[in-house]
Amino acid sequence: MSVIVLAGAIGAGKSSLTALLANHLGSQAFYESVAENEVLPLFYEDPEQYAFLLQIYFLNKRFANIKKAMQEDNNVLDRSIYEDSLLFHLNADLGRANEIEVRVYDELLGNMMEELPYAAHKKHPDLLVHIKVSFATMLERIEKRGRPYEQLEYDPTLYDYYKELNRRYDLWYENYNQSPKIQIDGDQLNFVESPQAAQQVMAMIDEKLFEIRN
Repeated sequence: MSVIVLAGAIGAGKSSLTALLANHLGSQAFYESVAENEVLPLFYEDPEQYAFLLQIYFLNKRFANIKKAMQEDNNVLDRSIYEDSLLFHLNADLGRANEIEVRVYDELLGNMMEELPYAAHKKHPDLLVHIKVSFATMLERIEKRGRPYEQLEYDPTLYDYYKELNRRYDLWYENYNQSPKIQIDGDQLNFVESPQAAQQVMAMIDEKLFEIRN
């Protein structure tokens, strides 16, 4: 019985692995809804205006999800509050948020992280699974899933944004220390399309959970 949170860049396969893990472990899956997010299309139209609002929207949803998931001992989340700061600070560094917005965001996130163990009745997830994919794989999967506002044809400047986002995830994983963690190579183990790779990934995670428990 474990609470597992996933992390990874856009197109890494988080939702796919969440479904596989939830089925494998007999647990509930918590997904970050894109279809219901009315702010996301606005952000892609005007990142400078909507970056702060989008991140507050995500932060609120992620806080609610992880509180609910960690009320029990057997859930999987396809994205969590622990990587929220990475996403917002990338936008801030790109000039999409001002100093006041950054300060307000950082203070709010800090308060939420302090309250989380009390609100969730659990200090931290049992395991974080980071899906590492190459930049080429990331672009291929973004194109394949076909959300219009994510495509480079929609906005060529997304190329540099995606590249920097992918790079920062590697650094973020290295520094993550909130819980035990494991990294999956999503290029070598294409669990999205290969049942054999999916079985290998399940076995790796099972082994890591066994190690944590013992």
